[in-house]
Amino acid sequence: MSQKIKKIVFLTGTRADFGKLKSLIKITQSNQNFEVHVFATGMHLDAKYGETVIEIEKSGIYNIHRFKNHEGSEFMDRTLANTIKGFSEYINQIKPDLIVVHGDRVEPLAGAIVGSLNNILVAHVEGGERSGTIDELIRHAVSKMSHIHLVSNKIAKKRLVQMGELAESIFVIGSPDLDLMNPTQLPSLEEVKAYYNIPFENFALVMYHPVTTELQLAKSHVAILVDVLIKSDKNYVVIYPNNDKGCEAIFEAYKAFENKPNFKIFPSLRFEYFLRLLKEAEFIIGNSSAGIREAPYYNTPSINLGTRQNNRAKHQTITNIVFDKTLLLNAIKMNKKENQSISFTNFGNGTSAKQFLDLLKSDLFWLTDCQKQFQDL
Repeated sequence: MSQKIKKIVFLTGTRADFGKLKSLIKITQSNQNFEVHVFATGMHLDAKYGETVIEIEKSGIYNIHRFKNHEGSEFMDRTLANTIKGFSEYINQIKPDLIVVHGDRVEPLAGAIVGSLNNILVAHVEGGERSGTIDELIRHAVSKMSHIHLVSNKIAKKRLVQMGELAESIFVIGSPDLDLMNPTQLPSLEEVKAYYNIPFENFALVMYHPVTTELQLAKSHVAILVDVLIKSDKNYVVIYPNNDKGCEAIFEAYKAFENKPNFKIFPSLRFEYFLRLLKEAEFIIGNSSAGIREAPYYNTPSINLGTRQNNRAKHQTITNIVFDKTLLLNAIKMNKKENQSISFTNFGNGTSAKQFLDLLKSDLFWLTDCQKQFQDL
């Protein structure tokens, strides 16, 4: 690698994508060949969700630029426009060599648009995957606006090749959150319970997000979930939904949990603390990708509701279910965590950060052409 210090900007808009980017940020931040900056926006600046930019700072990451890109959840297109404007002004000031984005929300889409239109290399983490709803459209759009692809597995790479991406620009590094998931490196359950004042001996996690393409069903669906959780008479740690359109219906329904001692509700949790709870939980219920990606790693059963994760990976610990009270209540009663070891290697082996750093050290990586061409099969 040439001696010139490369300037890298990581864009993060949610607690979830920060968990995916954290190990990549920290390993490059600790290397003298790179000057690392973080553009924090979206939910990170929202007081309702605990202003999680503070957690980024507490994790030892520096050079953090804060940008508030929205006032509410009603207009994703306006949030996209605001983020494009703010990020464009920011990168014009610091002039990075590389922009790193993750996933399938409007913030990474803004980052990819700004980078591609300014001839700055854009690396997209975890492209080439399938899920459902508007997220899938955004993820593939981000991939088409990106020059380099850091994917979880060979299946994702194959999909990107189908989309006309150059195979030589796609690198299988696994899912970076696995770098942080080793149980021996997580805080103890006692520490987590004390920090968040969680009194339960046994508990399950609840993470339910709005489905932006099914807004007409939002109230009825969350009402079924809330009613069943209360009737199940179990202990629950409930984490706020993301801030997509439709989240207000979820917040309104969650008022039914108030003053119920078997429910603890949090705007957000530190990522490693969340992982410990996920590992020790009886099960996780909702429609978060955590139930599809992280939960099987810990052999934690997942009850996946509705269509939001329809096309995600399947696994024997995942139960997919429709919004029916009887079926849902039975699924909760039947779910039992088994102690047997289950192989789960679809998303790497926890070395994503090292593989990422090795790529950055390669001169060939930095010779990637900003002028993309569609590759015919």
